[in-house]
Amino acid sequence: MIENPEHKMVHLKKTLSYELGIGQSTIYNTILEYQRTKTVSSPNKTKVRKQLTEKVDEFDKYGIRRKVHQFWHDRDTPTLDKILVSVNEDKGLPNFSRTSLFRLLKSMDFVYMKRGRNSDETLVNAGDVNSKVWVDKTVTSARVASSEGLSTGAINPTGKGKRLIVSHIGSEDGFVPGGLLCFESKKNTQDYHDEMNGDSFRDWLEGVLPKLKDNAVIVMDNAPYHSVKIEKCPTTNWRKADIIAWLQSKGEQVDNTMLVIELLDQVKKLKPLYNNYVIDEMVKANNKIVLRLPPYHCELNAIELAWAIVKKHVKDNNKTFKLQDIKHLLVEGVNKVSPDMWKNFVGHVIKEEEKAWSLDNVVQDLMSAENQPCVLTIGQSDTDDDSDDDDEDFRYLSDTD
Repeated sequence: MIENPEHKMVHLKKTLSYELGIGQSTIYNTILEYQRTKTVSSPNKTKVRKQLTEKVDEFDKYGIRRKVHQFWHDRDTPTLDKILVSVNEDKGLPNFSRTSLFRLLKSMDFVYMKRGRNSDETLVNAGDVNSKVWVDKTVTSARVASSEGLSTGAINPTGKGKRLIVSHIGSEDGFVPGGLLCFESKKNTQDYHDEMNGDSFRDWLEGVLPKLKDNAVIVMDNAPYHSVKIEKCPTTNWRKADIIAWLQSKGEQVDNTMLVIELLDQVKKLKPLYNNYVIDEMVKANNKIVLRLPPYHCELNAIELAWAIVKKHVKDNNKTFKLQDIKHLLVEGVNKVSPDMWKNFVGHVIKEEEKAWSLDNVVQDLMSAENQPCVLTIGQSDTDDDSDDDDEDFRYLSDTD
């Protein structure tokens, strides 16, 4: 301004902004600050945060890599939770949160990928393992692994191996003591119903019933071995002569000239008297009640959540793929499911049931408003008329996996 007194302040701000590459508002605030305080403070600089990979040096990364590979050397599965505990317990390594460790492993070329085979969800197999594991992509060969003291990664089972057929029963008090059924499958078939059939399930349940409280409600699905009928009733697959013979055995007068469809209409009237389940009658004789779930609604059975915990324990700790060790892990997994867990499982199922009923009510209202027939998707299936959920003293849940 001394050299060019004719220039106005606005012109000078524009010139400074252009020459210095600074915004005019910054120049204005700086001048204003100087006029007030006779000093100019340094502007705050945005801190450049280091990325996680920059905070952890190569020495620590190598230590973490060896931690992961040590699990493989010990024939153990390095899940993220196991790695986290191992790293954080080592005073020579930094502490991580679960998310931070996950990101670090990804940056170190570890890949969380699917293993070579899937386990059968309906059984406990000797070859059951976690379906996904951490794989070190930097290890390209056995020679590289050997030279660096690492491992070649997961050892996959060659097949499913021998298998266990398992059943149990539990409630809000936990799994029922002495209620575990566990035996080795002897048949090399894909369908375990060949061995877990109506007879074996009935024998197991007969031994369990005395361990349950009176008026207990046993929730089960409609698996074939749960649903053996006391007497088979005629269906469309029956020969006409057999249908007539069945009706006559019930004291019915039959006209031999009747068509099959007419005979089946007559059967339909009698069917409720003879369409009972072996299990239901046995349970009723022991002062208990069977509550059958609608098909395809496993979310309404709390034991499904309990089995998930048990199976996870088996898969996380299966190192040998030997059936005897699997039995031990199975019992450990069962003991791991506490009564508090069961209370949460039952509470979750009750909420799911309430949601389903609420949805049915909405559908019914909508269909009624449009004068359309309404089909309910949730309901009590094949239960006794005198059963009443509101009066139940205790709820047990049973299923076979």
